Parts: sequence; structure tokens; C-alpha cells
Amino acid sequence: MLNLKIIPNVNNNSDFYIFFCEKNFLFNSKKLSFIDINLKEINSILLKNKNEDYVVFNYHNSRPRKIIFINQKDTKNEFENQNTGGKVISEIKSAKEINVIFSNENKSLENYYFNFFLGCFLKKYSFTKYKTIFKKNENTKEKINFTITSSNKNFFIKIKNDIENIINGVFLTRDLVSEPPNYLNPEKFVIEIKKLSKLGLKVDVFDYSKMKKIGMNALLGVAQGSKNLPYFVTITWKPNNSKNKKPLSFIGKGVCFDTGGISLKPAKFMEDMKYDMAGAGAVVGLMKTLALRKSKSYVVGAVALVENMPGGSAQRPGDIVKSYSGKTIEVLNTDAEGRLILA
Repeated sequence: MLNLKIIPNVNNNSDFYIFFCEKNFLFNSKKLSFIDINLKEINSILLKNKNEDYVVFNYHNSRPRKIIFINQKDTKNEFENQNTGGKVISEIKSAKEINVIFSNENKSLENYYFNFFLGCFLKKYSFTKYKTIFKKNENTKEKINFTITSSNKNFFIKIKNDIENIINGVFLTRDLVSEPPNYLNPEKFVIEIKKLSKLGLKVDVFDYSKMKKIGMNALLGVAQGSKNLPYFVTITWKPNNSKNKKPLSFIGKGVCFDTGGISLKPAKFMEDMKYDMAGAGAVVGLMKTLALRKSKSYVVGAVALVENMPGGSAQRPGDIVKSYSGKTIEVLNTDAEGRLILA
């Protein structure tokens, strides 16, 4: 997924380079002495585009090559920096190895470098688990290989590790959200969550009988039209040196498919209702990242996993259920399932 190598000297035999300039595209020309190009011409082009985030320059030195000049704007917010990284990686989709050079490394820009490279890796995500026919030259298993020219190896190893921990959580969320509903039912979702136990997370699963016993009837009412049983899962990260005594809590809606129930949704775009579990997917991905980063915060994630389906046993408009809190709820529309499962 992520291959980032740090070397002391530039690899001058590459086809793709990313060159980090300073502000307004100012750069140390000595850092580009290995490339047989007209630096005055490049400087003129960059000055004309000093408000741009990056400039792509194609040149021919024994074979076609490409260098992308990055305009370092450390005043930008982190999402804009990630967006720049994503745009840049789109410019060099066919690259097997990308060499990174800095006009002047600046450790105070760690957050900038981190978000730029994070954006590169986030952009490369694709879900191809069920794909059987691929486009020409499409290689879904290919990694991004960055070779960074730097004497500050530990500095970039730290950035690499931080990025890996985040994208592992983000990509888990994206994988879960991308799964088809005939695979990712509540039971399969629980199986995926249980895999996180090996990272030190405490996973507690409430099945139908446990939820019935403690009175989670609002959640059970939503699920009763489906043949797939519901679950409620808590995921706890509590380090010994936690900064907070009371946990931060994240609650995720996990409707693995939402037809609307008896109050049936229109057929148009109903296929998108597999995404109604994205809240739960986000919580699960977050908990994975917290564990990988060895967070010092005490955090609990909770996800309610159901399907909202019509059927002979489905909840009806007009039904009254009692929630876990003891309050009674009249269900006027069965497509209001989100507030019921989280009640």
C-alpha cells in the first residue's frame, strides 16, 4: 500500500520527479543540476504561475520524463494540502516509482509534507475486490513507490508511519462502505469488527437475546423485517496512560441496507441504500486508527447494525415500541429507522 524509501542522493535515472520548491516557486537550481533542461526557461514558467499549487513540466532526456514543481504554501489548511497531493498523483498515474526532491527541506513544514503525501495515498484508493475485467494497463495491486532524497531519514520515517496508521483506518472504512449488501449484512460486519481485537481493542457484541433482555426494542423493531439478525457492538480503546477518565464516545448508524421498511423508498437510487451503514464504517475505521497510533485517549465506539426490510414480520407504521431509555415511541414512518436504532 505504502512504500516510502529515503536515500541520501538523487536517483538521476528516474522518469518521474516531484520537486518541492519554496514559496512562490523559488528553488535552489543546484538541486536540479542532474537534469539536462533549461533552468531559465523553467524559472520563467514558474514565475508566471506563482499562484498555482503545482506546475507540470515534460522534458526529454534520452526518453520522455516528467517533473512536477510544488509551490509550498504552508499557510494553507490541511485539506487543501491533501487535495494538492491527490491532484499531483493523478498527473503521474502510470509511475511505478516517484522521486521526491526538496529545494530546501524545512522541518517546520512537517504538517505540510504529511498532508501532501497523505493526499497522494488517499487518491490512489480503489475497491476492486469483485472486479473480473480490468482496463488495459490497469494494475490494481500496484503500490505507490516514493523515493525521497533527504539526509533526515527519521523525519520522513515518522511521517510515513503516521500516514500508514491513518490510511489503514480510512481504507477499512472505504472497504466496508464499498461492500455489496448481499455480503456485508450485520453478522458479516461483526466478523470484520472482531478482527480489530488483535490491535488491543476490546470488542463487546450484543446479539438479539442480549438486546431483548436489556430492552433495546427500538433497534429490534427496525430489524424485525429482515432474516438477518441485528447486533449492537461496542469497541473500546483504553490505554493505561489515558489522558481522560471519561471516554470520548462515537456512535455510528449501521443500516446495512435500508429499503425504508413498510414505508418503502422509491426504487430509483435504492441501490445507494447500501451506504446507510457508512456512519458505523467511519467509527470502526476511526477505532482502528486510534489503536494503530497508540492514542493516549480513552475512546469508546458504538455501532448499531441492522437491515431495514419489508416483510410479513416487519415493523408497521403505527407500532409503538419502548426504547432502551424506557421511553415509548410511536412509529409513524418506518423509514425513520436511524433515530430508532440510535435511541
